[in-house]
Amino acid sequence: MFSLPRHLTLETSSEALAHIHDSNSAENGSIGFVRTMDIRPLETHHSLDERSLNDIISSGLSSPRPPRQLETVKSSECLEALLSPSIRSSTGTPREHHAFEPHPMIGDAWEALRRSMVFFRTKPVGTIAALDPTEDSLNYNQVFVRDFVPSALAFLMNGEPEIVKNFLLKTLRLQSIEKRIDCFTLGEGVMPASFKVLHDPVRKTDTMIADFGESAIGRVAPVDSGFWWIILLRAYTKSTGDHTLADMPDCQRGMRLILTLCLADGFDTFPTLLCADGCCMVDRRMGIYGYPIEIQSLFFMALRSAKSLIKAEGEGKEFLERIDKRLHALSFHMREYFWLDHTQLNNIYRFKTEEYSHTAVNKFNVIPDSIPDWIFDFLPLKGGFFIGNVSPARMDFRWFSIGNFMAILSSLATSEQASAIMDLLEARWPELVGDMPLKVSYPAMEGHEWHIVTGCDPKNTRWSYHNAGSWPVILWMLTAACIKAGRPQIARRAIEQVETRLAKDGWPEYYDGKLGRYVGKQARKFQTWSIAGYLVAKMMLEDPSHLGMIGLEEDKKMKPSLTRSASWTA
Repeated sequence: MFSLPRHLTLETSSEALAHIHDSNSAENGSIGFVRTMDIRPLETHHSLDERSLNDIISSGLSSPRPPRQLETVKSSECLEALLSPSIRSSTGTPREHHAFEPHPMIGDAWEALRRSMVFFRTKPVGTIAALDPTEDSLNYNQVFVRDFVPSALAFLMNGEPEIVKNFLLKTLRLQSIEKRIDCFTLGEGVMPASFKVLHDPVRKTDTMIADFGESAIGRVAPVDSGFWWIILLRAYTKSTGDHTLADMPDCQRGMRLILTLCLADGFDTFPTLLCADGCCMVDRRMGIYGYPIEIQSLFFMALRSAKSLIKAEGEGKEFLERIDKRLHALSFHMREYFWLDHTQLNNIYRFKTEEYSHTAVNKFNVIPDSIPDWIFDFLPLKGGFFIGNVSPARMDFRWFSIGNFMAILSSLATSEQASAIMDLLEARWPELVGDMPLKVSYPAMEGHEWHIVTGCDPKNTRWSYHNAGSWPVILWMLTAACIKAGRPQIARRAIEQVETRLAKDGWPEYYDGKLGRYVGKQARKFQTWSIAGYLVAKMMLEDPSHLGMIGLEEDKKMKPSLTRSASWTA
């Protein structure tokens, strides 16, 4: 019987809500075992520049696979064609690429990533959040759903899908468990925020314990976990060409349960999802309650991913119809009301208030005097972004990186909007990227605003943690978004900055300061998603075809005929 290495021993918690014992693991079938120190050499294509993907694939890259007739990096077919099962290996062996001189960080990163692997009955099921030997583990010894995504992508890109398949199956089993907080039962489709594996060497049993938010700070359920699970299921399917996992009745049901929570009829007048503060990566009180951009972008991407995975039979047919309707409404709403550029800011600045009837221009009755002073100087004439939140009488003008990059990857952003986001990044590099990529939000809240909005949170002080701290993990999303938008040189510049310090600093969780020059005051070292985020960014830039795992091309049918002035008519 395999026992966990010392550095992977997971502590017993008295807060156990759900247990899965080793006797329930038969559903995984014959999932292969991944050796913890089997580090494979990275061999990939040369970097993508501003040429089209067709030029990259059919010219100077002498790949063994035949060239494909693709148009541009934004074409409607290229991403879906790139990851055909015929060009991906399903045997767990990385594809052959032209060798390049690897950066010294790459070998260290793979070793650190493999040390973070967690096993259940000798099979890898995820990676823990951090392996910092100098700090108490708290909940950093758990496998977080959102944290595992970059690790999963790294393993998929390296031809090692077993750990991803095991993770998807185990979290699916956890979803089916009754979830209670005090006297209240959570929705059946809620996915766990995290889980830990307890190994009993005496009884030779493994136990899996899930956290659905009952142990989290603030006791908030993770809205994003279900979305990331669907997105990762699609990435696995695209990478391996194995549709049998997504086609399993349990996986089909799991996707429907997640979407039922989001598509149920209620009192909503908007297609966006209403959420509590702390429900996603920004998991502490930061004023994102309402309709945060991160959740809306992930929701959109999960809907599109599920649309490609759900079978059009039985209950699936009805879900596909509901998905289509929601996608059309959501894309229009986000592109019209969340988008901000110089022209739109000027329009808001001139808004009239207290308008009535469906002809109103200022539909949310936003008071122009509520526009913060900083946005007028921050927003360049050329550039734009999706703002943080839009709800009645409220616009949160803050920049949130994850929401904007996932909007590009899911094609929630049009090609013009994606280019404008890239323009903004280049124009405001010191503010949004700084010395250590990448600001999770901008600008920081301070003074009276910080007192009121965060409740004097000592961890979210100005320019720290989620209050405009710098998070290296976002590098992989930036890189994918830059490639998709045809601007890979932006990602290359950010990666070069990361390589000057990240490994030397011990792979910290986040950095503090306006420019991100200082390792975060409470940042864990050897943070797994900082390590995996770098690897994914590096591999994706060297072989842009990996973008097909996580990127979606724009749906040309998703062009609603509604206009701003008539959007509320029958």
